[in-house]
Amino acid sequence: MDKLIITAALTGAEVTKELQPNLPTTPDEIAEEAYQCYLKGASIVHIHARDKERQPTQSFDIYKEIKEKIEAKCDIIFQPSTGGAVWHGPDERLQPVDLKPEMATLSCGTCNFGPDVFMNSEEYMEKFASKMKELGVKPEMEIFERGMIENAKKLAKKGLVETPMHFDFVLGVPGACPGTPEDLLHMMRAIPEGSTWTVAGVGRHELPLATMAIILGGHVRVGFEDNIFYSKGELAKSNGQLVERIVRIAKELGREVATPQEARKILGIGRG
Repeated sequence: MDKLIITAALTGAEVTKELQPNLPTTPDEIAEEAYQCYLKGASIVHIHARDKERQPTQSFDIYKEIKEKIEAKCDIIFQPSTGGAVWHGPDERLQPVDLKPEMATLSCGTCNFGPDVFMNSEEYMEKFASKMKELGVKPEMEIFERGMIENAKKLAKKGLVETPMHFDFVLGVPGACPGTPEDLLHMMRAIPEGSTWTVAGVGRHELPLATMAIILGGHVRVGFEDNIFYSKGELAKSNGQLVERIVRIAKELGREVATPQEARKILGIGRG
């Protein structure tokens, strides 16, 4: 079994300071939070940028600033979002890929997202995949529903995505696939042999699904994008606190945690 890759999803596009006062939103705050998660054991940091008004943005310049500030502190894998917020168009969403990060997310289908619709047409998916392949960026195939795995397979069959693929099962989003143990098992059994996978359980699903992933040989994403609480009714103090808990559980279960360099080798990217 590979060592455990922990991804820290620091901010997201939905959470506000009003909901979670410790949410990092400025480039300096995000970079420092990434560094603290690196110290706790994360090897990937998943980034959504915010503008000066703390609103979601896909600005190339803001992502560039965040990337440079993180790289000045540590060698954690920088993984920008190409999902952005539901109102961002495809060209806006693609801007961070021009930074040529080691990884970026590639959402593999359209789904309800709470009261909104997260649009990812076949045209969008192929455009995003082509851009990432052109620039040598490893896509993380974001899966919100079972059928999205088939869309990812189709991209690979067309030669737009190289294999083995890496999947991120985002489970428990209101309007998309629930976050039960059965859902995770169904997802992991449906991906092509040789693929790697991460699970991001939303809200109360974060901890049980993370524990399952540790046992089953998958990888784990935690952070304020997915869950702002440490326990029921208790806000987490930081993203690092959520990372630290996963490291502790992995140790108890006998699963070693990957460094960024080890994660690169497992995923076949970058400087590994």
